[in-house]
Amino acid sequence: GGGGAAMAEDEGLVSVDYEVSGKVQGVFFRKYTQGEAKRLGLVGWVQNTSHGTVQGQIQGPTARVRELQEWLRKIGSPQSRISRAEFSNEKKIKALEHKEFQILK
Repeated sequence: GGGGAAMAEDEGLVSVDYEVSGKVQGVFFRKYTQGEAKRLGLVGWVQNTSHGTVQGQIQGPTARVRELQEWLRKIGSPQSRISRAEFSNEKKIKALEHKEFQILK
């Protein structure tokens, strides 16, 4: 190894909230989001809202968070139809505030 810590420092950790609109409930959207987040090594959560959207929070290295944002904006689960993905409250964090990426009921 060597140089691993320095790289992580340049990268930095960010936290960002998201809300995805469209046909995103009842299409395994949460399960796929969790799978994608785990693949990227991100933590946070995802849940359905009462008004038909999916919302949550993502935390992890900036570049990886960007990848999941792109995924939430364009891809989603196979049966989903994303009309809009909004991101808010983005901030730099010193440490991850979640242990894993959870699906909240």
